[in-house]
Amino acid sequence: MSSVPERSEINEQHKWDLESLYATDEEWEAAFSRAEELVEDLAAYEGRATDDAGTLLETLESYEELMRTVANVASYARMRKDEDTTRDQYQALTARSQSLSADASSASSFLEPALQALAWDDIEAMIEAEPDLADYEHYFDDVLRMKEHTRSPEVENLLAELSEVTGASGEVYNMLANADMEFPSVETPDGDPQPITLNNFTTLQKKPDRDFRRRVYETFYDEWETVRNAVGAAYKNSVKTDVKMARARNYDTAREAALDGPNIPVSVYDTLVDTVRDNLDALHRHADLKREAIGVRESDDSRGSQTPSDSSGELQMWDLYVPLVQEESPEIEYEQACEYVVDAVAPLGENYQSRVDEGLESRWVDVYETANKQSGAYSGGTYDSQPFILMNYQDDVESMYTLAHELGHSLHSEYTSESQPYVYSGYEIFVAEVASTVNETLLTHYLLDTVEDDRLRRHVLNEYLERFRSTLFRQTMFAEFEHRAHEMSEAGEPLTPDRLDDLYHGLKSDYYEPAAVDDRIAREWMRIPHFYRSFYVYQYATGISAAVALVDGILEEGEPAANRYVEFLRSGSREYPLELLQGAGVDMSTPAPVESAIDTYSEYLDEFDQLT
Repeated sequence: MSSVPERSEINEQHKWDLESLYATDEEWEAAFSRAEELVEDLAAYEGRATDDAGTLLETLESYEELMRTVANVASYARMRKDEDTTRDQYQALTARSQSLSADASSASSFLEPALQALAWDDIEAMIEAEPDLADYEHYFDDVLRMKEHTRSPEVENLLAELSEVTGASGEVYNMLANADMEFPSVETPDGDPQPITLNNFTTLQKKPDRDFRRRVYETFYDEWETVRNAVGAAYKNSVKTDVKMARARNYDTAREAALDGPNIPVSVYDTLVDTVRDNLDALHRHADLKREAIGVRESDDSRGSQTPSDSSGELQMWDLYVPLVQEESPEIEYEQACEYVVDAVAPLGENYQSRVDEGLESRWVDVYETANKQSGAYSGGTYDSQPFILMNYQDDVESMYTLAHELGHSLHSEYTSESQPYVYSGYEIFVAEVASTVNETLLTHYLLDTVEDDRLRRHVLNEYLERFRSTLFRQTMFAEFEHRAHEMSEAGEPLTPDRLDDLYHGLKSDYYEPAAVDDRIAREWMRIPHFYRSFYVYQYATGISAAVALVDGILEEGEPAANRYVEFLRSGSREYPLELLQGAGVDMSTPAPVESAIDTYSEYLDEFDQLT
């Protein structure tokens, strides 16, 4: 019998308050109907949106009302579905809201081409005639700078309607990986069958029994081998779609097209990769500490071999997730985690700290795992709602860090929503991951400064080091892989599964030089769903680099640096990402933040070494 409780067994205080968005499903239906009307209202402005300043303002206000309503409708449907993924009622509402979103995108596809038909002098004249348009000045700049990459209204409408088709490769991959694939069970050290799933694979790779980890690893990747042609075809076509869509919008490369949306120069991407490449010795040291933690000897002769003859004598791919501490994590109950997090963010000021505390008391968080609940964690909500955080809290150090992470996203949204008009209420992923990682970094500093329990300190260091490894180094390696894969496609080279295996194996060998890189790990690219959202993952690495630099400044300088950071949170998308971070005190166009982050990583490796 499952030990996971039913949702009805959870205290209301530990459930998010979705009724604050729509009190009933009937209210949701009324909002959905209103959104359908708003689609028609907006469509009526096509062909006349820029006739005069007053009409332009009306068009923009109509567009915003539509998008705000659609966001509320979609958010509610998704979160209700995530409470219990087996409920057909909310699966249907989610599907309807997705179709509504597509209709809204199609109806609004005329707007940017219409603006791009204007000169900047025309825009300035309209702002003078209608002062309320001044709020949109940065938005107009962002739209006009994309003029050479925007097609006619007819083509833009077609591209919007094709969005479901162009995303088909990712959808096929998700259905294959999450619905159709079934992994065999592996016998545990106690002789019981242990099912392997996508969700529990990493957890099983942390288990202390090394032979069990090996069997899980081999079974898992052998199963991926059975679908290599299907996954290879999905990824090949996903890359081809990126390339062709970039060319359709007059870009030389798919990477340039992806980074131009948030106005990030490709040099930032290259600087990240080059800087991490130059400092792989820090990652190699972490790998050596793992080897020591599991008690195997270093074997120079077999480093990097594809088929090691003595797997017991060196770090293996099935050892990479093993924690540096072999003892069980101390229990951190949810209320204790909340207290730690609230105390940890004190350097950001009383206002920030009190908002975190209030949010935790105001049912922002859906705390515990329940039957059929969506796995993982995220921060959701809309411009018009309070934040909502989905958790599956497990009373451990990792869950505490996840809570801090998601609260960072939520506070970012809260500050932005109260400070900016709707047009700037969103923010790019490039800056989004900064807010979440600042909280993680502050939590680490606080716990290491205040907690005397060496067991907890070891687990805190291990958790943060693992997050560093997986966020800065692993995501940069992923960024290299997808860049090279797209380059191959753009050069007309075939993206076969074998060629992708070779590419990935070479990268893994470089990044994990102290370990034996076997043939199975070459298939790891097959299990990474982020590759179907191309040139996305590098932002995790830049995010943690910026966050560490910001925290260093806040802890050294105090209130002035904290105020600059909170102002950054309040700014939403009123400026471009690099400008926002520069205002907060970090220049991501240089290698300095990445180098500083790696220095911090190395210092924590030293501290762990000393503690053990």
